[in-house]
Amino acid sequence: MPDPIKILLADDEDLVRRSMQKTLLRAGFEVETAASCPEAWALFESAQESAAPFGFAILDINMPGLQPGDTSGAGLELLSRLMARSPELPVVMLSAYDDVGRARQAVASGAQGYLVKGREQGLVELVNQILQRTG
Repeated sequence: MPDPIKILLADDEDLVRRSMQKTLLRAGFEVETAASCPEAWALFESAQESAAPFGFAILDINMPGLQPGDTSGAGLELLSRLMARSPELPVVMLSAYDDVGRARQAVASGAQGYLVKGREQGLVELVNQILQRTG
């Protein structure tokens, strides 16, 4: 049996992060979480240098950014960094708002998908669909 896919889940909202983590763990994924872009970047860099890199990332669009005080769209900057380092990494962007413009921006920046928070029931299905397409 293959090793479970290791997912990086970054969201600054504790309840959202825990809920999604539980959902993904129940679905058989390995999940590491981060509450900010700097924390997520550090986890990603560390995993890339190990024998167990991330096979998927789920990032909130608006969370503490890589620069102090930066929260608006900071997840998109993190997405750009991840894509520059690992262009084959499948990524889903999260948002609290159903914003078509942000969704397009995320996909144009390299994300494979976009999910509105609170719709966790579709998260595992979306992750599996993307893994089937990219795997």
